[in-house]
Amino acid sequence: MKILAAAIGNDVHVAGVLSFLSQAEAEGHETIFLGPATPIEVLIEEVKKHNPDMIGVSYRLTAESAEGLFAELQRAIRSEGLQDKRWVLGCTAPVERVAQRFGMFEEIFTGFSTADDTLAYLRGRTQLSFEEQFPQDLVTRVNVKAPVPILRHHFGLPSLEETIEGVAKIAEARVLDVISLGPDQNAQESFFRPSEMREYLVGDGGVPLRSREDLEQIYAASRRGNYPLLRCYSGTRDLLKWAEMLEDTINNAWCATPLLWYSELDGRSKRPLEEAIRENQANHRWHAEHGIPVELNEPHHWSLRGAHDTIAVAMAYLSAYNAKAAGVKVYVAQYMLNTPLGTSPRNDLAKMLAKIELVESLHDQDFYSLRQVRPGLFSYPPDLDMGKGQLASSIYTGMMLHPHIVHVVGYCEADHAATAEEVIESCKMARRVIHDCLQGLPDPLQDKAVWQRKEELIREARLLVRAIASLADSDVADPLTDPKTYVRAVKLGLLDAPHLRNNSIARGELKTRMIDGACVAVDPDTGEPITEEMRLEMLDFDVESISLPAG
Repeated sequence: MKILAAAIGNDVHVAGVLSFLSQAEAEGHETIFLGPATPIEVLIEEVKKHNPDMIGVSYRLTAESAEGLFAELQRAIRSEGLQDKRWVLGCTAPVERVAQRFGMFEEIFTGFSTADDTLAYLRGRTQLSFEEQFPQDLVTRVNVKAPVPILRHHFGLPSLEETIEGVAKIAEARVLDVISLGPDQNAQESFFRPSEMREYLVGDGGVPLRSREDLEQIYAASRRGNYPLLRCYSGTRDLLKWAEMLEDTINNAWCATPLLWYSELDGRSKRPLEEAIRENQANHRWHAEHGIPVELNEPHHWSLRGAHDTIAVAMAYLSAYNAKAAGVKVYVAQYMLNTPLGTSPRNDLAKMLAKIELVESLHDQDFYSLRQVRPGLFSYPPDLDMGKGQLASSIYTGMMLHPHIVHVVGYCEADHAATAEEVIESCKMARRVIHDCLQGLPDPLQDKAVWQRKEELIREARLLVRAIASLADSDVADPLTDPKTYVRAVKLGLLDAPHLRNNSIARGELKTRMIDGACVAVDPDTGEPITEEMRLEMLDFDVESISLPAG
């Protein structure tokens, strides 16, 4: 398609029209720019000369002047027989109200329009029904919006009615692609065992879901605006029952289940660790069989409990490995930034790039991952204004990882659960940061310190993975998917975290420190940093037995 564009009248502002043309060129369209302050008669002559398919005009001055200018343009279009051309306008919101009265513009973009809006228009998606404009499966939604990442945000208020109303408001705002429903702890653990619920804790941690109809009402409320995808926490037991119900009621966009957590390891469920691993793996397989993408929200749980970066990187690989072994085709790899607290942006990038390299080494024709970045919850201060700064900072860092999904964490979450209005506000902040980042970011791997730390973490993570695998019984076909092997790794301290002290199953003896923005293991007696090889030797592990030959 050939597109001709100009700023008209006395308007010399061209940034908007050039941005539009730049996006059009990126989509493969031919563009012609006439420049600023283009008289109507010159515009018409150039249209006749070049015969474009689409003409874009920009006017960002006063609404009063726009009235006469648009009247002149309309007369010229009619007199020259150019009504069948596609005319689009870029302007301010006050000018938009004037332009709409003339009815000659196929599309009007204002300062409130986004890169998403422009791409949707250039790709012809605005002519589709709302359901077709906003695909209802994760992969298509990601592909349609690329290179703009889709946004996800957690939502779940202590009142079911307020949650339903909030979902409708969020959908109408059209700023969020995925609403992640957070049920209260009663529902997560005892939805299918209501007699075990502690009703004095109703609404504790999320929305009090008590029936399938509750989910159906929430889903119905989302069928407006930009028709966001819905997903929901998988529960901390009865996972397959949850999976079937979520697919039937909200068309669950993807499943998020850990590998080891939500068990006796963290107390979010009473499940013994081995039983939890087996049930989690069965849940992964069920979703794989039903073609539903899967996320293993595992690695960051180690970082949240103070484990050193090597464990987090190793568990990122092992999570993806287990997903692939379960038959998952589309894996959602979550990369939580700012965790543990005190992690520097430089070391965050090194750690996440190490995770990405290992996770994506598993890619083949039957398995690939979508990158999902998110701020770390513990990094948010309770001061709401400072929380807004943290949100923007984290999203900026995360965009250097070129994500497919940005998991927005509301700026208020350190103080209270986000309302619908605060979800919308947080998403708008994130969208603006993303808009700027898409214009170009530095390559973190050009920073020697980032590259060196990434390589160090990959080496150490591979050593830890080999160490875990070596714990398996000799008759185990695949040690890295064997629940008993992971239980041994936890009991022996290969997988450990400072916050697991006095845990019923974990060793809980790992000591770590934040040094120059990185979380490292330290000698428990001296406090000095140690390598992963040294840590394993302190656990009486025979490192030589798993060492790779030199060269």
